[in-house]
Amino acid sequence: MVPFSFAGEELAWAGPRALYWPREAALLVADLHLEKASFFAAHGQMLPPYDSRETLERVAEAIRLTSARRVFCLGDNFHDRLGPARLEPHASGMLDALTRATDWVWVAGNHDQGQVPCGTAVEELEVGPLVLRHEALPGETRGELSGHYHPKLRIAARGRSVVRPCAVRSERKLILPAFGALTGGMDAADPAIIAAMRPAKAVDALLGVQGRLVQYPLWRAAA
Repeated sequence: MVPFSFAGEELAWAGPRALYWPREAALLVADLHLEKASFFAAHGQMLPPYDSRETLERVAEAIRLTSARRVFCLGDNFHDRLGPARLEPHASGMLDALTRATDWVWVAGNHDQGQVPCGTAVEELEVGPLVLRHEALPGETRGELSGHYHPKLRIAARGRSVVRPCAVRSERKLILPAFGALTGGMDAADPAIIAAMRPAKAVDALLGVQGRLVQYPLWRAAA
């Protein structure tokens, strides 16, 4: 894990797409989009129907890595409101086991219109000095953790272009990368992301690379 500070709290990268909050013994993930493949299949675009299994396996591995006792999912948990009903038995059993082993909280996202099959559902949540929500609220001055935008960073390395999921951080806001197996991404420097981060003096992309935190500047306020 790669530790770093945010809004007065100590956090850590737990793999390329998740955060760990040691003080709360909590794993934070965003945008699982469970059952995305079955949604597209129902609309004629056939995809391998194993995305929920892969995503939940990733969550299980992150819990194992961190020994987290709590899990906060920051919205767009299922791809659509009927997603929970489409979970096949293996994935359903995995989710049931994970939610029984941890204090599991689903924060509502714009894709979340139905009932969650297990765990606790909330619209947003304050935990200590931080507010957890799905979409960053422009003008929010509290420390805020969110998802929604699926930020990715394009990096030139060894003569080729590499795209990696990343977090986006300002002084008081932190947007997590998408965690789900079939989630796409938005350029971390997209104007919509920069606007969501304000008020801010600086906005940076964050990556955990080989045990260290790598920071790329995305935007700076005019002097």
